[in-house]
Amino acid sequence: MNILGGYRVLDVSVAMAGPLAAMRLGDLGADVVKVEPVTGEWQRHTAAGGATGNQVNASFLSLNRNKRSLAVDLKSNAGRELLYELVRTADVFLQNYRPGVAARLGVDYDTLRALKPSLVYVSISGYGESGPYAEWPGQDLLVQAMSGALFSAGRPDEPPVAAPYFLADAVTAYSAFEGVLAALLHRERTGEGQLVQVNMLDAVIALQMQELSVHTVGGVPQTRSEEVHAHSYIRAPYGIFTTADGYISLAFANLPVLAEVLDAPQLAGLDAERDGFARRDEIAAAVSTALRRETTEHWMLKLRERGVWCGPVLSYDDVRTDPQVLHNESFVTYEHPTEGTVTTPGFPYRFSRTPPDVHRPAPLVGEHTDELLAELGVSPARRQALLEQGAVVAL
Repeated sequence: MNILGGYRVLDVSVAMAGPLAAMRLGDLGADVVKVEPVTGEWQRHTAAGGATGNQVNASFLSLNRNKRSLAVDLKSNAGRELLYELVRTADVFLQNYRPGVAARLGVDYDTLRALKPSLVYVSISGYGESGPYAEWPGQDLLVQAMSGALFSAGRPDEPPVAAPYFLADAVTAYSAFEGVLAALLHRERTGEGQLVQVNMLDAVIALQMQELSVHTVGGVPQTRSEEVHAHSYIRAPYGIFTTADGYISLAFANLPVLAEVLDAPQLAGLDAERDGFARRDEIAAAVSTALRRETTEHWMLKLRERGVWCGPVLSYDDVRTDPQVLHNESFVTYEHPTEGTVTTPGFPYRFSRTPPDVHRPAPLVGEHTDELLAELGVSPARRQALLEQGAVVAL
């Protein structure tokens, strides 16, 4: 049995943050039931990057392995009653509706707690359950922009640049995942369920505990640089620099050593801790000029020989074939009934005795409706009635 074997999670969330949190629970062995509308979850119909797939797009595949699908109409009385029966068998209920929607559907915490007092109920929102922004759309880019982080890099006369992946969604997912595990541990000790609330804005703010503390405690202003610099609170040189044939990343270099390797004598007499902040534009400009003279491979060899922290700048194609990525088995490959051989990112953790695995591909809409109704003891006659009413859909 895997670590979370025997626990049942009801995942009624959509898009990324909720589904990713639920998938991680499934990766650790929980029985995750994806409770989705009879037309399928929103992400099934929104193909990121245009990767539509045969019947299941890449976005949905990436966030919904190790789950079973129950397609049910929660707006119908019959569908809602069926969900209540399932709640009585569950340990965790996870949703990311906009504030007020769960109550309108009759799946709010107070309602479900009355059915299952030991239930761990996770509610994910964009900005919190209440307050002036509670009704605002909790979208990744919008949250990144509101988190303060985007003014920590780039040039002051240029627009801030967001992370080129769904950073806020991912951090929120892991916050919810952590919250579930902590609440389950509390329940094991006390028998008590509880409400766990996670919002995207707080998750991204908490991620910046070091940077924001430098600002709030140290009083250091958040100042962007004219030259290449990736982080306003880290000394120069720090960032992605152009070489003769590509790019190289450089961090926390000893300036006298860098002066020798790059043949940049103007760096030789500088102190990294003092001048790395006070003269960062001057330092970055000198480093940029020097690095353009030779190839990335040349600089990687020379810099690493002297203990300077540097690295290549990889594309997705590069990552797929990188020796360390291959060694780590960072990707997993499995078979899907409609999409064929699927390769996606794997697991961010290792366990010596209970390793995570892919035991279910991402489900088709309602693929497990019959299976789950049978587990609940629903009679064939009632099952037929539910199908005829449109309260559920089954393959």
